[in-house]
Amino acid sequence: MTSVATQPGPAPDAGLWDRLSIRTKRVLWAWAFLTVPIIFYAGIRFYPTFQAFWLSLTDWDLLRPASFIGLDNYKTLFSDPLFWRVFRNTFAYLIIGTPASLVIAFVVAYYLDRVRFMHGFIRALYFLPFLTTAAAMAWVWRWFYQPVPIGVINGFLQTVGLPAQPFLRSVDQALPAIMVTAIWAGLGFQIIIFMAGLRAIPTTYYEAARIDGLGEWAILRKITLPLLKPTTVFLVVFSSIGFLRIFDQVYNMTTNDPGGPLNSTKPLVLMIYQTAFSSYDMGYAAAQTVVLFTILLVVSLMQLWVLRNRA
Repeated sequence: MTSVATQPGPAPDAGLWDRLSIRTKRVLWAWAFLTVPIIFYAGIRFYPTFQAFWLSLTDWDLLRPASFIGLDNYKTLFSDPLFWRVFRNTFAYLIIGTPASLVIAFVVAYYLDRVRFMHGFIRALYFLPFLTTAAAMAWVWRWFYQPVPIGVINGFLQTVGLPAQPFLRSVDQALPAIMVTAIWAGLGFQIIIFMAGLRAIPTTYYEAARIDGLGEWAILRKITLPLLKPTTVFLVVFSSIGFLRIFDQVYNMTTNDPGGPLNSTKPLVLMIYQTAFSSYDMGYAAAQTVVLFTILLVVSLMQLWVLRNRA
């Protein structure tokens, strides 16, 4: 006679938990531990977002109860010339600042990766501005842009015989002046990320390419840039969101006239801040926030789709 070993099943009077498989129990335990952070995140992230959508359909000034007005805030917003001026400023920061910062960061990272002498110290110097508070940086750059004898840049121009420039006091120069500050502020982070991407590329690819007789430009174009695509996608999206949400540099560098002369530097975030906390028109500010959220979402999704579909 041959006896066949069988797995003991759950007892007839076993509870529901005892009847579950080990795999199912693990999944339930995982979700049990994730429940608290998910509820916390939903409470601090999703609820305020939905609340902003609701407030954008109301008229609320913090003193009276919010009254439903439908799409009136959006009609007012899209017919406001100031909004379209701010809209153009915001996209100017995005369209000019993002590619300029990424190109500079990649060039610096590409050559810094080849430096061996004091490499860590130089890398720390580039990363230092990213660790500095935006308000402190903005005030230092504001001091740079001042007229002589205070301003460092105008003092240098005077030394070499060039005329002084108005910079932040000019309708034409104020936005580029702030954009330079914003690019400089984020450069250290982008350089570090690009260098991490460069270090992740196997050296065997470069060795094989040099054996095949490829030059440095061909290696850069056929190996380095394609393999840096995931890093580039991340930095493009991250930097674009940063430029679309630019606020600190503009507010601190134009504190006497927030938004610059004739609103030439005012971004959408600053307009939202002034509408909410200067005019106390919370419904109108919420409508502007919804528009900014939509812009961020559309731009990010478009960039992810375009960059991921380009081989």
